[in-house]
Amino acid sequence: MAGEVAARLAAAGLTLPEVAAPVAAYVPAVRSGAHVWTSGQLPFVDGALPATGKVGADVDAGTATDLARTAALNALAAVGTLLAQEHGGTPADALDRVRRVVKVVGFVASDPAFTGQPGVVNGASHLLHEVLGDAGVHARSAVGVAVLPLDAPVEVEVVVETD
Repeated sequence: MAGEVAARLAAAGLTLPEVAAPVAAYVPAVRSGAHVWTSGQLPFVDGALPATGKVGADVDAGTATDLARTAALNALAAVGTLLAQEHGGTPADALDRVRRVVKVVGFVASDPAFTGQPGVVNGASHLLHEVLGDAGVHARSAVGVAVLPLDAPVEVEVVVETD
């Protein structure tokens, strides 16, 4: 059904943001065959990071989980924008072309004592399932790292299969 993803976004009170401008020499998303790969997406909101620092020290796990959700929404925006450029329509409507989220990798800038990376990256996983339904169920890695670009607490990248 056309507009199914857009309807789910609206029901969740979400809108796809504008795709964040790259902070270095890369593009937000590329297609290879039936797959679209996103670059790592930071949790930008209106062009700014709502929080910075290490999870478990400067940023609590609940806030980081919300940031992972935002980063996943930004990844969907990158996918939707690429698909809309290829096929027309709005980025939200173009997401109806996603057949499956294949893989999610979540990076969590972590205090050395913090071990809750999987719970933080659940923010991204839950958002993808909420918006894409069964197509949003995926394989995943949740990785703790020392630091991320711009001192972001989380970064999320996504691989999707499209029709």
